[in-house]
Amino acid sequence: MTSDWYQHFSDQVSKRIYTSLPALRWRNFRLFFIGQLLSMSGTFMTQQLTIPWLTYSLTNSAWLLGLAGFLQFLPTLLLIPFSGVLCDRWNRRDLLMLVQIVGIIISAILTLLTFLNIISFGSLLLLSVLNGLLKGLDMPVRHSIVTELVDDRADWSNAIALNSAMLSSSLLLGPAIGGLLIATVGVKYCFLFDTFSYIAAIVTLNAMHIRPKLKNLVVQSSNVWQQLQEGFQYVSRVQPIRAILLMLALQSLFGISYIALLPIFAVDILGGNATTMAVLSTAGPVGALCACFYLSLRRGILGLERLIILAQATIGTGLVFFGVSKLLWVSVLLLVVVGGFSILQIASSNTIIQTLIDDSRRGRVMSFYALAMVGMLPFGNLLAGSLAQWVGATHALMICGSACILGAAWFTYQAPAVAYWIEEESLSRSIIDS
Repeated sequence: MTSDWYQHFSDQVSKRIYTSLPALRWRNFRLFFIGQLLSMSGTFMTQQLTIPWLTYSLTNSAWLLGLAGFLQFLPTLLLIPFSGVLCDRWNRRDLLMLVQIVGIIISAILTLLTFLNIISFGSLLLLSVLNGLLKGLDMPVRHSIVTELVDDRADWSNAIALNSAMLSSSLLLGPAIGGLLIATVGVKYCFLFDTFSYIAAIVTLNAMHIRPKLKNLVVQSSNVWQQLQEGFQYVSRVQPIRAILLMLALQSLFGISYIALLPIFAVDILGGNATTMAVLSTAGPVGALCACFYLSLRRGILGLERLIILAQATIGTGLVFFGVSKLLWVSVLLLVVVGGFSILQIASSNTIIQTLIDDSRRGRVMSFYALAMVGMLPFGNLLAGSLAQWVGATHALMICGSACILGAAWFTYQAPAVAYWIEEESLSRSIIDS
C-alpha cells in the first residue's frame, strides 16, 4: 500500500515536472544537464576565482594578474571559429568528451603541483593558456549539441533555456564553493574539486545514446578555410542573424563591462570591503537564475525579438542608475535586474538562432554567436577601465549604459525584419516537420 502511494506520488511529480520543463523528458538531456552542472561549477571555480587568486598570491602584481587574464582569454578567441567548423564535421559528443578528458588532465596537473607546493607563476600561466584553448573548443560545441539531445523540436526552446540556467547556476555555485574552500582548506582543494567534477561530465556523456546524423557532404568535402568563409558569408548575408549577433557584441562591449569596475564601486563608492565585493558579484547570477526560470516556462520563439529590445534597454537603464547609486541594497537590486535581463537577451538570441538555422551550419553559426559574446569582453573591460581612469567609474557606467540604450533603439528598427524571418522560418519548419 505504501509502495503504491509512493509510486503514484512519484508519477505525479514527474508528470508535473515534464509538463513544466519538457526538455527533461529526454534522457540524454537529463544526463547532459546533471553532468555539465557539476563540471561547469568546477570550471568556473577555477577560471573565475582560483587561478586569479593564485596568480595574485604568487606575484602580488595587478599588471601580471591582468596579463594572465588576457593570455588565458586570447586562445579562446583564436580557436572559437575553427571549433564551429569541427562541430559541423565531427561528432559533437565526441568533441565534448575530448574536451573533458584533456580538461581533467590539466586540472589534475594543477592539483598535483599545488599539493606538492611547487606551483610557479610560469607553470600556472602555461596551464591557464591551455585552459583557454579548451574553452575555445568547448563553447560552440556546448551550445550546438543541445538540440541533438532533445528529439522534439517543440522542446528546443526549453532545452536552450535550461542550458542557460545550468551555466548561470554553475557561475553562481562554482565561485561560492571555491571561496569556501579557499577560506577553510586552501586553494589546492579547489583544483581537486575541479578534477573530480570532470568525472561527472565524462560518465554522463559516455552514458548518452545519440542517434547519428548524416553530415552535409559539402561540409565534409570542403576545406576548413572555405567552411569558415561560408559560415561568415551566411551570417553576414542573413540580416536577422547579423542584427542579433551585433546586439550580443554590443552587450559584451558595454553591458557586461560593469564587472571590471565592481572593486571600485565596492570599496571607493559604496565604502565596503571584500564582503561587499562578494555580494555585488553574486547579484548578477541571482538575477540570471530568475530569468532562466522564466525562460524555461516560456513556449515558442514568437515575440523574442521584442524581449531582446526590452532586455537591452533595461540593461542600459540599470547601469546608469547603478553608476549613481550610493546605497548597497539599491546597487544589489539593480545588478540583479541587469544580470536577469542580460541572460534574457543572451538566451533569447540563442533560442531564435538555434531553432531556425540548418543543422549543417549550426556549429559555424554558433561559433560566431560565441565570438560575439566572448570576443568583445576583453575590449569591454579595457574600455570600462580606460573610461573610469579618464572620467571616473560613475560616468564610465553612465556612458556604457547610454550605449546600450542606443543599441536597443537601433534594434527597434531591425526588429520587424527579425520578426518576419522568425514567422517565415517557423512556418517552413512546421511544414517540414509535419
